[in-house]
Amino acid sequence: MSAASAGMEGTIAVGERDRIDLDRLGDWMRGAVDGFAGPLSYAKFAGGQSNPTYRLDTPDKAYVLRRKPFGPILPSAHAVDREYRVIAGLHPTGFPVPRPYGLCEDPAVIGSAFYVMEMVEGRTIWDGAMPGLTPDDRSARYAAMVDTLAALHTTDYAAAGLESYGKPGNYFERQVARWTKQYRAAETERMDSVERLIDWLPRTLPEQTATSIVHGDYRVDNMIFASDAPRVIAVLDWELSTLGDPLADFSYFLMSWVTEPEGRSGVQGLTGPETGIPTVEAVVERYCAATGRDGVPDLNWYFAYNLFRLTGIVQGIKRRIIDGTASSAQAEQTVARIHGLADAAWAFAVKAGA
Repeated sequence: MSAASAGMEGTIAVGERDRIDLDRLGDWMRGAVDGFAGPLSYAKFAGGQSNPTYRLDTPDKAYVLRRKPFGPILPSAHAVDREYRVIAGLHPTGFPVPRPYGLCEDPAVIGSAFYVMEMVEGRTIWDGAMPGLTPDDRSARYAAMVDTLAALHTTDYAAAGLESYGKPGNYFERQVARWTKQYRAAETERMDSVERLIDWLPRTLPEQTATSIVHGDYRVDNMIFASDAPRVIAVLDWELSTLGDPLADFSYFLMSWVTEPEGRSGVQGLTGPETGIPTVEAVVERYCAATGRDGVPDLNWYFAYNLFRLTGIVQGIKRRIIDGTASSAQAEQTVARIHGLADAAWAFAVKAGA
């Protein structure tokens, strides 16, 4: 296990701050979840800094519960109802997501909105370098990740009942405005790189040529692979999903190729036949073939945008640490990277002509 994943794997005992009322939850599940039979026990998943996630166990079945954090949170963040809606829309299409069991928007049950879904058992890969796998195994798993993303972007979102899941118009225009607003709402200090990005990004928006379901955080540790095959059996963490420009997702996925290996998704310098990790060019070619695209535009603008967005997300975590509501021990480690993220975003903006 890599150092980065050491605190992410498995479950931990539920701390005082994260406790939920199992009696009330059990009562709700009896009415909402087909086949539910208690008694109920629970533990908290160690990973994740956003929506706290729990494993629920009964004598014959395991479930997963995701809820909004307790305490003050930014407007529009932690929308578990949206997560539930996209999972419920995608599951019948055959796209790999956990089976949804129920959404509860009544805070009286456990203190916040939450939903319950299937516990998918399989293999989580925390490190994009995929240590311990053969080159062929790595290659097959990377191919599966690219093909799964292409499948998402070619899913008929209207047929999945998700035609109103996002707003019309230019996705990047909305996202730049949204993350600027989120950043300002959570701002704790002035960062020159961010100020320059806030000025430059809205003036240089790329044309949007397609609309699809966008996951918003598509990377290796947000999916579960089959234990015995290079197949993605569940894509997780849909909190940032919407309808939008598929190039937002694809370029975010490609950020791993321009990120130093850090025990998470970064694979810069690790590509080629000796590792089995495909090059950016090979990933672009496979994705374009699967989605019918004839290529992708200059990626530097998209990389600048993705790092700006990550800066906004990390700034939100920083604000929650200050407010005392951050949900994980990794939060402080993540926040230490914020200046580097902002500076890297501006460096890509410069490459894109800023």
